[in-house]
Amino acid sequence: MDVIVIGAGIIGAAVARELTRSGIAVTVIERGAAASATSASGEGNVLVSDKEPGPELVLAQYSARLWPQVARELADELGGTIPADGLGGGHRAGSGAAFPSIEFDRKGGLVVATTDAGIEPLRDFAATQVAAGVDARPVTLDEARELEPDLTPSATAAVYYPEDAQVQPVIATEALLASARRSGASVLEGTEVTGGLRGADGRLSGVRTTAGDLHADAVVTAAGPWSAELTARLGAPVPVQPRRGVVLVTSRMRPRIFHKVYDADYVDAVGSGDAALQTSSVIESTAAGTVLIGSSRQRIGFDDRLRVAVLREIAAKAANVFPFLADTPAMRCYGGFRPFVPDHLPLIGADPRLPGLWHATGHEGAGIGLSVATAALLRDLMTGTEPAIDALPFSPARPSLAEHLQEVM
Repeated sequence: MDVIVIGAGIIGAAVARELTRSGIAVTVIERGAAASATSASGEGNVLVSDKEPGPELVLAQYSARLWPQVARELADELGGTIPADGLGGGHRAGSGAAFPSIEFDRKGGLVVATTDAGIEPLRDFAATQVAAGVDARPVTLDEARELEPDLTPSATAAVYYPEDAQVQPVIATEALLASARRSGASVLEGTEVTGGLRGADGRLSGVRTTAGDLHADAVVTAAGPWSAELTARLGAPVPVQPRRGVVLVTSRMRPRIFHKVYDADYVDAVGSGDAALQTSSVIESTAAGTVLIGSSRQRIGFDDRLRVAVLREIAAKAANVFPFLADTPAMRCYGGFRPFVPDHLPLIGADPRLPGLWHATGHEGAGIGLSVATAALLRDLMTGTEPAIDALPFSPARPSLAEHLQEVM
């Protein structure tokens, strides 16, 4: 089998790696540079704490099981740091370890309520997750401050999630792509897909590109927020829209934030389909000593203009969780676009309208964390292997997407 994967972000890189390791010949096409778009604009979240019981949580739990193994494999294959039991730290792998660590760190997450009204919803949400198999531990405020000594005195309740983790998203993407190359994948950067090729039977048999026509048995779209534009060119549009988000980055400091910490409003923002601006606090440190502060969500197309009011709002909310941040310099900010789907589930599987077309897109803000599970699921579907989890909820043919799918052009 020959497969074309369109998009060299973390989803496309993970898919390419899984397919090549299964003996499939893969060509990755990227119109810019690898890992330069959405995957370069995130925080590297690998979360289970923000997902309500249902298919996406199942996919996140699957990915949480896979990430420590993938991190070890990449370190062993490319050279780098192997996580110690998936918990961060670790030791150098192999000889001539030249590839940087992907910084996989199962640091755990702490979700905090800062009002009396937020106590019961936070605890109720955690209870539903526990019933779904998530390790969610309500902690006392004293225990929360043992985990995060600089936590706001106004905290009213907290839940600790030891399974939450983080990776450096750009390095992780590059590592997955490097591993795919080592298994035989070809990567064409600076190459844009301009249309699809059809066989006599109407099946998608390849793509037209700015570098010429390429033929394949299957084409996988992994173009994130640009998937609607891409699939329209291929003749089978999918309902993926860009959702803008920005992140503030502080100057370097001594370690003062030790987990991924966010306020309880974040879960509602993640699950909302509202196009208007929504902000909530998501705060974490990096291996470089900076602190990443998010998050915002806003459907404004591909408008990438900096909005100071948005930055002001997320900064104020972060200072409400960690008061010391009010006096901490921010050295830069960055923004990006998440691939939003109306029913809040990614598209993973074969397109029901156009044989030969497959999708791995629409993960919104969870693409980093869900990437390795998405790749494993798609690999199984494409090779006829029984998937480890139920793939039907993510099928592009699911009923909740039917009204949004346009006819094949």
